[in-house]
Amino acid sequence: MSSKSNVQQAMQAVQQEAALANAKTLVDSINRSCFEKCVPSPGTSLSSKEQQCFTSCMEKYMNTWNSVSRAYVQRLQQEQGQKNAFGALGQSLE
Repeated sequence: MSSKSNVQQAMQAVQQEAALANAKTLVDSINRSCFEKCVPSPGTSLSSKEQQCFTSCMEKYMNTWNSVSRAYVQRLQQEQGQKNAFGALGQSLE
């Protein structure tokens, strides 16, 4: 196994760990924010109104998270593309 593939595997493992950490953060944020919004006085069970509120809140939160994530990834890809374009331009000028 080459050192390049070891590096790629390590990078992939780090990316997976980061994705897992982001997912945990998302779930914690959703639970905290939606629970505070939808359950003003906790009891032994959720009312149907609280359940509907919680479901709606989670869906909105997830949609917003996904939109922000997509925009962030696009921005990173654009910046990477610009760096690659400038690198190629610099090489062609030499």
